[in-house]
Amino acid sequence: MKAKDILKNMKPYKPGKGIEEVKKEYGLDRIVKLASNENPFGFSPAVKKELPELIANLEIYPDGYGAEIRKKVASFINVDESELIFGNGSDEVVQIICRTFLEPGSNTVMATPTFPQYRHNALIEGAEVREVPLQEGHHNLEEMLANIDEQTRVLWICTPNNPTGVHIDRTTLQSVLERCPAHVLIVIDEAYYEYLEAEDAFDSLAALKKYPNLLVLRTFSKAYGLAGLRIGYGVAHPEVIQILEPSREPFNTSTVAQAAALLALDDQEFIEETVKENHKNKKSLMEFCDDHGLSYYDTQANFLLIHLPISGDEMFEHLLTKGFIVRSGEALGLPNTIRLTIGKKDDMEQIQEAMKQKLASGEK
Repeated sequence: MKAKDILKNMKPYKPGKGIEEVKKEYGLDRIVKLASNENPFGFSPAVKKELPELIANLEIYPDGYGAEIRKKVASFINVDESELIFGNGSDEVVQIICRTFLEPGSNTVMATPTFPQYRHNALIEGAEVREVPLQEGHHNLEEMLANIDEQTRVLWICTPNNPTGVHIDRTTLQSVLERCPAHVLIVIDEAYYEYLEAEDAFDSLAALKKYPNLLVLRTFSKAYGLAGLRIGYGVAHPEVIQILEPSREPFNTSTVAQAAALLALDDQEFIEETVKENHKNKKSLMEFCDDHGLSYYDTQANFLLIHLPISGDEMFEHLLTKGFIVRSGEALGLPNTIRLTIGKKDDMEQIQEAMKQKLASGEK
């Protein structure tokens, strides 16, 4: 058997340590996972209440078109139903985009570090990946535009960016859309959209009417807390959606995921409370960093990338012994950092104390 040559030098996605694994390894009763930017407040009570009903008729294939969730999302974000494509998480929509537009001889432009699945899926399709290093956590958009040529098919923009959390302001994004060639699909990934509080945030959905080469990604995995059910979507001009659809698997979002997303959309009170608590606990974490001389990027997401006087791996290992799983920046291409999901108030107070102990020890 012969696989694609590119796969010989690629590694599968490596998730962070699991809760049960850490409990066993360190002999701990309780573990708090703050590594994957999941919602620490769970998901809508309305979904939990209806779960017994959601798992009925599992022997029947889901609605491949997603008619009900399509109608609900279209109404909620004020777009036409023909402007939507659904995926097994928004990262499957990333895969669909790469499968549709990228091939040997083409190229794609993105920042680095950013969401790794842009690069991963592009390489599998045989495309050249042109990565432009971040500047102080931000996309270097001028350099990204300069890397575009006639063979460029997709420009990836993650805002707020993962793993730095910074967003791209309205004026800057507008300029990119105006100057990017029409033959390039511009993908704006807004997985953390619900957490945005910046007054200069860009209205990407409004821009869809003017720019037919724009596609916006959103997900139910983050603020909505449905990461375990895997459902996200893309929004674009109907002609773009029609081009993408043949690359989508026929039953790629489950019956349970579609039904849960319907209920979650109706419970905006849960989203408002989630975002409120995130902002409050994020501010407290930033104040802790300020007090201890730790720099960080001004995040607009539900996580904070913190710069350390020691390696990210060292802080990661220390926090594991205290019952906290975070993400070391060494694995993200950002040495001497950790990415820490904003958790519940009590957990944030405890992890700050654990970090303070490590920093005070002076160990290098």
